[in-house]
Amino acid sequence: MGKLATFESRKPKFRMEEVILPASVRQEITTLKSRITNHDLIYRQWGFEAIDHKGINMAVNLYGPPGTGKTMCAEALAADFGKPILEVNYAEIESKYVGDTPKNIVAAFRAAKQDSAVLFFDEADSILGRRLTNVTQSADHGVNASRSVMLKQLDEFDGIVVFATNLARNYDGAFVRRILMHVYVAPPDESCRLLLWRRMISPKVPGVEAVDFATLAKESDGLTGGLIKNATLLALSELAEQPCSERRLSTDHVRRAIGMVRRSHEEVGSLPVLTRAVISSITDPSSAAEKPQGSD
Repeated sequence: MGKLATFESRKPKFRMEEVILPASVRQEITTLKSRITNHDLIYRQWGFEAIDHKGINMAVNLYGPPGTGKTMCAEALAADFGKPILEVNYAEIESKYVGDTPKNIVAAFRAAKQDSAVLFFDEADSILGRRLTNVTQSADHGVNASRSVMLKQLDEFDGIVVFATNLARNYDGAFVRRILMHVYVAPPDESCRLLLWRRMISPKVPGVEAVDFATLAKESDGLTGGLIKNATLLALSELAEQPCSERRLSTDHVRRAIGMVRRSHEEVGSLPVLTRAVISSITDPSSAAEKPQGSD
């Protein structure tokens, strides 16, 4: 037996008003928050407990492309609920020792309950993936055992669980049905990109007053917040190489950086810039419920 993982909660790093999101995403998150904060009103005063006797399902799935702010949203939700956050990734709970991964899952839920923390699973497709139907070796049994333990913990947990993933289509249908709400964290629209550029490029940067932020918002279509951050860093790095007397940031500095980000991701191909075709290929996780594998 290996050493079991330990989990500690901490103070969230962001509040929701600090997260830049398209209006449609913010509205979905507002609805989610209402479901959780108005539980007694909805279930007891308005009688919904007659329909949903258990009524403790408070799991949410944040899905969408990399760099759109899913982790920030998880942090902000915890802050808005006045709770600490307990963040878990697959590397922390996965064990090479048979039987230890399920124990780590149980330990994570136990720690979250003890601290009244929001339990956050990042890269959740690694944890909520489909159970195996053709079990041929002990590792396969281990995967299915871990999935079963996760299902049981979700059913019994009366706190808030947040999952985040870039690959929601890989979820087992049994998990999809247990999650209260699936929120697609979309890439930033033009108005969001304008806010992002203004936030990323500090007023302390020399020459910033001459930068055309509206043009940058238009020309960065398809870039996520994470890619805008990368482009900003590249532009500032180019600026820093210039003689002190010539250090004045221009719109062209940032344009060149945007081009570098686009080119690198298009050519490397590991994280394509989000064209409309790429965005439309991200499937609603409810489609996983249509697949029979691993149904409960």
